[in-house]
Amino acid sequence: MSEKPTKHTKVLIIGSGPAGYTAAVYAARAMLKPMLVAGMQPGGQLTITTDVENYPGFADVIQGPWLMEQMREQAKAVGTDLVEDHIQSVNLKSKPFEAIGDGGQKYTADSIIISTGAQARWLNIDSEEKFKGFGVSACATCDGFFFKDKTVAVVGGGNAAVEEAMFLTKFASKVQLIHRRNELRAEKLLQKKLMENKKIEIIWDSVVEEVIGDDEPKNVKGLKIKNIKTNEMSELKIDGLFIAIGHDPATSLFKDQLEMDNTGYLITKSDSTETNVPGVYAAGDVKDKIFRQAVTAAGMGCMAALEAEKFLASN
Repeated sequence: MSEKPTKHTKVLIIGSGPAGYTAAVYAARAMLKPMLVAGMQPGGQLTITTDVENYPGFADVIQGPWLMEQMREQAKAVGTDLVEDHIQSVNLKSKPFEAIGDGGQKYTADSIIISTGAQARWLNIDSEEKFKGFGVSACATCDGFFFKDKTVAVVGGGNAAVEEAMFLTKFASKVQLIHRRNELRAEKLLQKKLMENKKIEIIWDSVVEEVIGDDEPKNVKGLKIKNIKTNEMSELKIDGLFIAIGHDPATSLFKDQLEMDNTGYLITKSDSTETNVPGVYAAGDVKDKIFRQAVTAAGMGCMAALEAEKFLASN
């Protein structure tokens, strides 16, 4: 097999959520002819989010996948080269920068915008792994439908957990929210909505020890949970478990090449998307563990493209 010719671009955008697509729109309009490599999950986390009610410009509820499709089409329309590939290694020491795709395709770039996002975190217990996809999920909007008139549990205490619990009440007859502390971290308005919902019961100071279920056919029957204040164990009868305990940034590609914090989020300069390597920028959930919104990711994508443009002009 002959080697595929190397693809060169002034701006290589890795990842395709709101940050990546917005960066592409701005870079393309600056006549930089950006190349965007979409990754494993084109559209990112928004493709597993149904109702989006907080993206500016839309009075009616819109769908996450639709919003990503629109951003993708816009990026394409203004001249972005959209590539279906997944980057598996990068070399940020070489000039130009190098990246290699899954199939061995080599990309070189004068600047890179990283918008690889984040993925859901799991409990990491064996029984969870065993029933993943068979009653254990990290995406209520993808799988809630399968639990019509059933009982489900959600683990977590932040905005995501509360939103998942609220969403699941559309289908489930009862939702139990299991939280390891005795108060939620979610914003007050969401907490108020949650407390007012008759279908939701909160189980405080508790952690999931084990998922119980059948082997043939595989399905979830219940949970063993432990009260961390009393160490008391109890069993819950449930049909589905949803994990909403946060996210991990997709930054393993950049280990030992870019500065990260202790949880793996890329570190950028203040009021900037620039990493510790000049010409490499990070936008969206890959560097933001505080806001994690589509609109803030899009804003950073815009910043990254403008900073890359400035960098290329001065080099």
